[in-house]
Amino acid sequence: MSSLRLRIVSIAHPATSSEAGRLRYRFLASRPGVDLHLVMPEVWKEFGRTIEAAPSDDGFPVHRLPIRLPEAGPMKWYLHFYPALRRLLRELDPDVIHLWEEPWSIVALQAQMLRGRAALVLEVDQNILKRLPPPFETIRKFVLGRTDHILSRSPDATEVVRARGYAGPVTPIGYGVDLATFTPADAPAARRADASLRLGYVGRLVVEKGLDDALEALARSPAAATLSIMGEGPHEAHLRQRVEDLGLGGRVDFQGWAAPAEVACFLRSLDALLLLTRTTNAVREQFGRVIIEAQACGLPVIGSTCGAIPDVIGDGGWIVPEQDPERLRQLLDQLGADRTQFAPRSQAARANVLKRFTYDAVATAIETACRAADQSRSASRLAAPRPLRAS
Repeated sequence: MSSLRLRIVSIAHPATSSEAGRLRYRFLASRPGVDLHLVMPEVWKEFGRTIEAAPSDDGFPVHRLPIRLPEAGPMKWYLHFYPALRRLLRELDPDVIHLWEEPWSIVALQAQMLRGRAALVLEVDQNILKRLPPPFETIRKFVLGRTDHILSRSPDATEVVRARGYAGPVTPIGYGVDLATFTPADAPAARRADASLRLGYVGRLVVEKGLDDALEALARSPAAATLSIMGEGPHEAHLRQRVEDLGLGGRVDFQGWAAPAEVACFLRSLDALLLLTRTTNAVREQFGRVIIEAQACGLPVIGSTCGAIPDVIGDGGWIVPEQDPERLRQLLDQLGADRTQFAPRSQAARANVLKRFTYDAVATAIETACRAADQSRSASRLAAPRPLRAS
């Protein structure tokens, strides 16, 4: 290390959003032995939205840099890179570069080529093993072969990097949730035993999220239940038509994107959240951040067996098979007949978040991985044979 404090440069396009991706870094920067610098795009485009990085008031250096190739072709945002990164890394001389980017991305290759003496820590989400088109498969193998430590979102993500040549240490890492925003209701409103089940969904409206299964189950179930859908996406018109075809017009409502505080209020108005993602050749749920936002509000979650969903939900909800509206219908009937099941699942949901998915837990995982990577790289440099001097 260059000093008693560990200097970490974290490069992360998700941090462009000050309301979500950046909060974790406040906890990391508050660690007494960490000197953190955060690098992010000054403008980011994703899922049809343009996000401008807000000026930093986080109490640590944030570098908002221009990027090239922000979105292009089928690889979308994996082509972007920072023209000013070489100069910045020379100035900062970090002990560790932490990348919240996938290993086949151009920015991962850029960081690898410019790292100098720094250890490299990668945080990975991709949980589907597939061969990438040239040159991305070559980039992935090159970067993984020189990475010092992996932070992995799930066991499936670990299997992917192992299959592509990474043989080093792995530290699990979840997402964190803003416990100041996503909180339980002060006093849950008293409800009649025969009141409708209030189900909800928050997220993109795409076919892979399984909302068609939710509508089908709702139409089949004799239980009094409603569904509120918060989000936007290309599948919305189809879902609205399906609601009409199934005669659910009085039981399903739609609303668009909202700020986190409004999302929290929405979640607190529900009895359970639905996340029924379907596995496809291109989609397997990598985490499901809305799960922990709901659980932080004391809301249990009904999830599918897709990807990481069962592990993230833990004891704080119920799991049904993917693309199985009949099994979902059976569960809704059971819950409608026995409301006493909600209270223990609600308590388990909140406990699950407090134990596993706080921003402090995320910061601990990052710091642990970065310190291990720095120590390993320092040991390797000391163990390396010195060149012979000419006599």
